[in-house]
Order: sequence, then C-alpha cells, then structure tokens
Amino acid sequence: MTRPRTAPTDATPRHPSFTRRFAVQAGAVGLLGLGLDHLAALRAAGSPPGVKDGAARSVIFIFLSGGLAQHDSFDPKPDAPDDIRGEFRPIATRTPGVHVCEHLPLLAARSHLWSMVRSLTHPHNDHSAGHHVMLTGRSDLPPGFSVNQPNPTDWPSIAAVVGAVSGPRGNLPPAVVLPERLVHTTGRVIPGQFAGAMGPRRDPWFVEASPFDPTAYGAFPEYEFDHQDRPRAQGRQQFHVPDLTLPEGLGGGRLAGRLGLLAQLDRQRAGLDASASTGEFDARRRAAVSLLTDAGVRRAFDVSDSDPKLLDAYGRNSFGWSLLMARRLVEAGVALVQVNLGNNETWDTHGNAFPHLKDNLLPPTDRAVSALLDDLDGCGLLDDTLVVMAGEFGRTPRISTLPSAYKLPGRDHWGRVQTVFLAGGGVAGGRVVGSSDRIGGYPASDPQTPEDLAATIYRSLGIPPTTAWQDELGRPHQVYLGTPIGGLV
Repeated sequence: MTRPRTAPTDATPRHPSFTRRFAVQAGAVGLLGLGLDHLAALRAAGSPPGVKDGAARSVIFIFLSGGLAQHDSFDPKPDAPDDIRGEFRPIATRTPGVHVCEHLPLLAARSHLWSMVRSLTHPHNDHSAGHHVMLTGRSDLPPGFSVNQPNPTDWPSIAAVVGAVSGPRGNLPPAVVLPERLVHTTGRVIPGQFAGAMGPRRDPWFVEASPFDPTAYGAFPEYEFDHQDRPRAQGRQQFHVPDLTLPEGLGGGRLAGRLGLLAQLDRQRAGLDASASTGEFDARRRAAVSLLTDAGVRRAFDVSDSDPKLLDAYGRNSFGWSLLMARRLVEAGVALVQVNLGNNETWDTHGNAFPHLKDNLLPPTDRAVSALLDDLDGCGLLDDTLVVMAGEFGRTPRISTLPSAYKLPGRDHWGRVQTVFLAGGGVAGGRVVGSSDRIGGYPASDPQTPEDLAATIYRSLGIPPTTAWQDELGRPHQVYLGTPIGGLV
C-alpha cells in the first residue's frame, strides 16, 4: 500500500518513491547484513517441495527447557519393568493404537491435529550442550563452545537464522523469542539462543514478559513450584507488558537499549520519527524504528485485552499467556515465534518428578497447547502454521533417586532419544514417525536428528534448500544441514 505523497519543496529532502511495504522489506534485509538480491533470490526460488506456495507460513517452536521425559508424556512403556515404566498409566488417543500419558487428556482427544516423532536423537547429556544442539539444529558443538556462557563462535539459533534469511511481514520482526531468555538458576545465560557466528546484530528479538526468579519454576502463578519443595515466599504474579530488545548495533543512542512497547513507545514515537527523518539514522535504522513504532506491535503483544473465555481456554498462567501471544504474533505476520515454556530448566525432573509432572507441568501444557491448536484451527491459521514442541533432550529410561536433594525419584538427562510433537503447517494428524526401543532408551526405527528437525522448520517456512547465511567475515554457511522429516505430510 502506497502512502500519499506531497510534492517536495526546497525544505523537503528528496528521496526515491517506494511503497512502504518495499521500504520495510528492503530495510530489514539490509539490517540483517543481506542485500536486496537475497530477498529477490529467495522469492524467485519458490517454495520447497511439500510447501504450499503463496501461504503466509509461520512456525511456533515450543521449547521445554530442562528436558521432557518421553516415558512420562508421549512415549509410555506400559510393558516395561516398574523402574522404567514409571507411575503414570497410558491412555488411548483419538488415533487408534496411539497412546500417551494419562495426564495429557486434552491433547489425546486432539490427536487428529498433531503427530509425533519418537526417535529424535543426539549424543549430548549436558543441559548447555543440549540447548545449543536443539536450538541451533546442529549436533556438532562449535569451536570454543562453553557450557558456562554464549560465545561469538556459537552456531546461530534457528530463530536467528530465520530472522537473517526472512524479511519481515508488515512492521514486526521475522523471528521473536518469548517470554524470557533462558537463564540458569545461578544467573548463567544458556548458550544456543543467539546469533553466534552471524554476529550480535542478528540476534533474534527477545520479548521479556516473565520476571526471572532463580527459586521458582513453571507456569506461574497457578502452577509455580520448586523442584526440591523448599519453602518459598509469594512467587511471581505478573506477566509483564513486554519489552523488546534490539539486536546490538541496530540503533544509535536511544535505540541501543530497550523500548517498552506501551508507555515508552508512546512517549518516544515522535522523537524516533523525527530522528529518522533528519538523517541521524540511515535507511536501515529507519526500518528498525518502523518495526517499533507501528500501532500493530502494541496490539500483538498485549494479550490482556483478549476475550475472557479465550484466556480461560489457554489458562491464566505464563504458559497460556505465552502461547496466546505467539498465536497473535503469527497472525500479525511474524515468521517464527520461539516460546520457552518454563524458566530455569523447569522440566529438569531429577527428583519429585511424578508429583510435579502430574500437578504442575503436564496440566498447563496440555491445556495451553490444546487451546493453541483449537485457536489456530478455528481462525484458519493451522494449515499454514507449524507447531513444534521439544526440549534439549529426553530423560533416562531408568528411574533414579538423589536423596541428598529430592525426597522422591525422577529421571536424569538423556540425549539418545526424545519425542518431538508437531502439528499444523501441512503436517498430517495422527501419525507416529520412528520409535524408541522397548525401554525408551534409543531409537529402534527411523532415527531423526536435530538437523532434520531444523530442516523441517525451514521447509515449512518456505526457505529454499540452497539458502545460506553469512558469518561476521562474510563466509557463507548452508542453512540446511539435514533432511526434512518424512512421513509427516
């Protein structure tokens, strides 16, 4: 849509006449270190096989930090010995012959809308390595990798790659991470979330809506808990109106930090527009200003004005609010939304696992993800929105105890197999790809890798297989390092 233009006067700077849509797309591609030829090439390449051409494709990547136990969720082993089977019973889903944990009844009733891969595997049992592998879609660790902090040599996250090779739709960034960065209880920032070797200016956009509390886990305020059941003061109550952080290097003075999307945005709108028009920022930075000053941004990020029935359906807690925000963002045009369901490795169930899964973790997840599928399906977005849910790894087949820290048993870290949940975006419902062995410890058939999962995401977004990203030295790196998972379409 073209903005009305007036004839320039001597006092009016003369600029080439472009539509606003073209200017935003071109500016954003430039912002990310790419040229206009990249945007044209991506469009000219068309859609990869299996992707419907012309659709406004999106992905919601639900990440369960800490590692969901496959036995106690989507891959029950009812015939295994007691110390492997666990305490939960399997229940039938709507799909004949497919069973899940008894504490996922809402998803079980909607199995016609989703499928799962029971054979995703990688070799890492450490949290930081597992996060890096699953969030970047690369099983190999980069040179200089550290479990203690992100490094400039880290591989870029899937969100960062999508942001680098996809132009924004409208005035929103192509990739958003919410409701918080992944931070360990010690305050250590977990690697794998950022742009790494692509450079910090291509970090994904982080929406900070959930306050960090090193002693609190889960879907606050309804389901907040502590893994060790230690006495706690009143937990987190507010899902804050989010701030959006700009990637490093995109802005001058006032854009170098955060711009609150409500009060601060209203106060700074006029100043930002004035700065952009006087030449303080070049065209690329004006595009960043455009992303922050559009009224649609405000509507997309504020879920508090949603219909009360919709809020009840998702759940009035941080899991529900996060997934509702994600749905609004893909509806507004964001290509990829990564939703971190659970701060501080919430799903790290070493001990007290069964009561916490039963009472605190599985119920809000079951409700929120089911509501997301219903909502996307009801508004016609499910066919063009791929929903993926995974953690950094699965959990050990054998139940174990750590009496020094936990009263009751749990399971340890296990990268060798986990179940990944997929829905929408052309994925046929009711399918099971691959299998784990009889104790849920290793893939028994059709093993898949993080590279294959990343390729599935990229294909769903219409990113051509020949696409590459550039590191800080301008060297190209292939986006696709695996093959999209077969048997889902």
